[in-house]
Amino acid sequence: MRTWLLAGAICWCPGVASAQAIDVVELTVDQIQAAYAAGEYTAVELTRAYLDRIELYEEHYNAFISMNADALLVAAELDEQYVAAGPVGPLHGVPVVIKDNIDQAGRVTTAGFDGFSGATGGIDMIPDDNAAVVDRLRAAGAIILGKTNLPDFAGHGTRTESTVAGVTLNPYNVDKVPGGSSGGTATAVNASFAVLGLGTETGGSLQNPASAQGLVAVKVTYGLAPIEGIVPLSGTYVDVVGPLARTVRDAARTLDVISGPTPEDPATFAAVGHMPEGGYLASLEGATLEGKRFGLVGPGWRNQWLPLDPLTEVEYRDAIATLVGLGAEVAEDPFEGSGFIELYGERPRVPSQGAYDMLRYMQGLGPNASFHSVQEWEALSGREFRRGRGRGGRGGRGPTSPARPSATEAGDAFQAWRMRIRQLYRGVFEEHDLDGLFFPQAGAPNRDMVEDPERPDYKPNNWPELPSNIINDFGVPVVTVPYSYYEDGTPFVLAFVGDLWTEAELLGYAYLLEQATKARVAPRLSAAPRG
Repeated sequence: MRTWLLAGAICWCPGVASAQAIDVVELTVDQIQAAYAAGEYTAVELTRAYLDRIELYEEHYNAFISMNADALLVAAELDEQYVAAGPVGPLHGVPVVIKDNIDQAGRVTTAGFDGFSGATGGIDMIPDDNAAVVDRLRAAGAIILGKTNLPDFAGHGTRTESTVAGVTLNPYNVDKVPGGSSGGTATAVNASFAVLGLGTETGGSLQNPASAQGLVAVKVTYGLAPIEGIVPLSGTYVDVVGPLARTVRDAARTLDVISGPTPEDPATFAAVGHMPEGGYLASLEGATLEGKRFGLVGPGWRNQWLPLDPLTEVEYRDAIATLVGLGAEVAEDPFEGSGFIELYGERPRVPSQGAYDMLRYMQGLGPNASFHSVQEWEALSGREFRRGRGRGGRGGRGPTSPARPSATEAGDAFQAWRMRIRQLYRGVFEEHDLDGLFFPQAGAPNRDMVEDPERPDYKPNNWPELPSNIINDFGVPVVTVPYSYYEDGTPFVLAFVGDLWTEAELLGYAYLLEQATKARVAPRLSAAPRG
């Protein structure tokens, strides 16, 4: 156990009866708000209960990089405010977690990289201000318990292993991958270490941990929620932030909190006029699947990882029958013959965005930060900056030119391509009268943590995702929803995919399927042996 990370939690949790009496497993925001209104417990008592659970199980599952030493103080303030004036917002007193590439003022942001942590021999990267989404969480009354593990710089994908904190495990089966790069957040939410959490996605990093751990994830339209104050991987064009939750209602409520325009992230002004007037949570009440039409996955969408694994095919066909039973219609492989795969294969690279995005992020750390550029970090650390160099990472020194991507020919080419593929995508929707796509998130059961390197198809990062990467490149939304479980106890999860700005509709479809199946099952946790 990394006692330097959890020492605060240990002293915070004296084992008071009220905290011990609260069963936090699978608690929802609705249940918490009802309990507060009924006087069943306080925010302090609930926070202690979650910290007790973290202390008991975190050593084994390793979801966190750091804990928030002020969590109980924030809870106490919220209790005072509740007595005086009622809840401060829709997440009043709700314990949450955030991925550790998201800034929290005055606390180290490691991005999973040991070079940004003094505790692991690097230089502490401490922002002066919260990320915009953290400000929104706090304004809504959320209690941030801690920051969760991720692969270095949110790279590597399905296995969440960082040079700061090591390996995160999957509570359903520790021999299976937890998903990544938001695997720490997924494990924390799946294990009921928190009610919900924030992750980020560049190429599946919300979707695949949700799929691996039976969670609802919302990969939003690029620009719906601000990414200011988040360590970038591809911030100019692709990066998004979104919720991981155990229920669709909690995911929708979180999306209401974090979405919308802000001057801190000009890209978010594209969302004006595209958000539901009453909010995402309220839109669930009018949801229907009756008469809705969904495209099914096939080789017209992608030829990699198709056909599906036989076990996945069985679950998928059962899910399609359930969807049709709820009043929907389906279209087999609507992308067949559309030229979609061929056009996707023409995707241009944007080589300069990483350096530009990182420079812009570091310049925003504030005047009290130790460094404001990669060059300053290199001078202080005596190390060469290598993105993704962690265990299993891609390695190599990234591009050093901080040229604005939109001012380059490569940037222009990417934007032109993205417009073309969006038009083709929308054309398929129109031709087949589609309201969305209905895919398995992954084309095969959850991968083993350790695979056989002697196998011809061995790839440490091989995850058979069907929607990700593709949909990330042109910015459309995805909502995942658990449907069933394989014989090994790991989940089978579906993905509803839409056109730009259709998060409300996708959440509604996912909600109706969730309510019809009630599929999610809490994992059984094991405490690590005490040495």
